[in-house]
Amino acid sequence: MDSEIRKTLKVLKNGGIILYPTDTVWGLGCDALNARAIEQIYKIKERPNTKSLIVLLDTFELLKKYVKNVPDIVEDLILSMDKPVTVIYENAINLPKNVIAPDGSVAIRVVRDQFCSRLIKEFGRPLISSSANISGEPTPLVFSQIDRKIIDNVDYVVQLLHSKFNQAKTSTIIKLHNDGSYQIIRN
Repeated sequence: MDSEIRKTLKVLKNGGIILYPTDTVWGLGCDALNARAIEQIYKIKERPNTKSLIVLLDTFELLKKYVKNVPDIVEDLILSMDKPVTVIYENAINLPKNVIAPDGSVAIRVVRDQFCSRLIKEFGRPLISSSANISGEPTPLVFSQIDRKIIDNVDYVVQLLHSKFNQAKTSTIIKLHNDGSYQIIRN
């Protein structure tokens, strides 16, 4: 894993796009603070940039750097769930405009996966994550299901877990309001 982290970090630091196993499904990723790299992900996915992407963090403490008001309930809510949880927060800050939804919100997941967590920590910046599929196509659950068009358009394919079937599937998505109330968007 150390070798893959080093290779992936080199690509990310140069503004490149990676194809990597996330804590949920195979994803397209880049530096979440690099607007040009983010635009490339939209192009690869053939996705309108009005549809938001997910930001991955490695610790709950970093939420305050990218969300103006983080309700106290967040950590307990996420840790009470059995599978990965992506939370949509109101009032995103310190992120490129093409990561923030038109209503000012941002989708963020604090990862528990060893590879993703180490990668984000060593990179020192959040990552973008979007499922490794062309917009509108099914989400691949295993590497062999990823469209060749996706693979051919990234700068680096992480060489881990290519034959592992990902049982987690997609994350639960929760929209969290500043008053602490929430609604489940996808379970």
